[in-house]
Amino acid sequence: MSGAAITTVAELESVIGRTPPPMHLKVIDHLDVGALRWISASQLMFAGFGDGSGVGITLAGSAPGFASGDAQELRVPLALLDDPALAQPGAAFGALFLLSGIGETLRVNGRVAGIDADHVRVAVDECYGHCAKALIRSELWAAQPAHAPDDSAAFVAASRFLALATIGAEGRADLSPKGDPAGCMAQLDGDVLWFADRPGNRRVDSFRNVVEQPNIALALLIPGANRIAVVRGQARLTTDATARERFTVKDKTPLLAIGVEIETLDLRESPALARAGLWPVHTETDIDPAELFVEHIKLNKAGGIGASLARATLSVPGVTGLLKKGLDKDYRDNLY
Repeated sequence: MSGAAITTVAELESVIGRTPPPMHLKVIDHLDVGALRWISASQLMFAGFGDGSGVGITLAGSAPGFASGDAQELRVPLALLDDPALAQPGAAFGALFLLSGIGETLRVNGRVAGIDADHVRVAVDECYGHCAKALIRSELWAAQPAHAPDDSAAFVAASRFLALATIGAEGRADLSPKGDPAGCMAQLDGDVLWFADRPGNRRVDSFRNVVEQPNIALALLIPGANRIAVVRGQARLTTDATARERFTVKDKTPLLAIGVEIETLDLRESPALARAGLWPVHTETDIDPAELFVEHIKLNKAGGIGASLARATLSVPGVTGLLKKGLDKDYRDNLY
């Protein structure tokens, strides 16, 4: 399997391709009105905190409005973090905000600016919307309240959602969602946990980070249950056919498999999930993810003719509806 190992960014891009330039245009450097609305309506956040020595992952959650912020700063109550000890001043931060019943997610990256008596304050560097493919594949919002297995192997086999926290050589954290049917989300093979890469937004920040710095943390979730599995270890990327073929779904074999040499694997109840009360889905929102995507591209400060043309095109009336149709088609045709 060593001959199939991915050890450089160039090798990674030769397998999955380079990030398309339009993907960079959806990233803004602050929390705009749409992002703040999203955060105020969210019941659950996955968050990674890290530094040069590694990264940890935790959840925060409660009723909508548990997190808040302004254009430059995100604020999360320490009491609503499952593991508040991870939040240290100066730590890199990557987060994923979920909206009940919505497939798309909001990603926020930055750095812990400070800890006061009640909150962790994060200086925001990046904010962008993430496509719905991971949540669609996991059928996250179709779940009903459920019991999770007490056995680690059984829990991993039943999991359908994974949040991956990584940190790169430059100290930037990333929190990436993964989703798949039970049995294909993650698999244990001795002391190694395996999962696969699937089509997504093609930014692949998490895999670039793994190439640079392999220490990772991840949380596995069984939709409907309040228990999670938290794994820490060293990740490696491979194109080995045997590793990839174990994750074939609908006759589609992933291009890349990820193996994590497990240092710790802990099953734990998540108070954040219990407070969030995600299942059954009952919260309605008028937030339109396609509208958020459009507004972020308009707000992006990138220069150049391509960026200017993209922003001009998105000012045409009706373009949000066209984007939504394009997303829906992509979700139907390119899940695997």
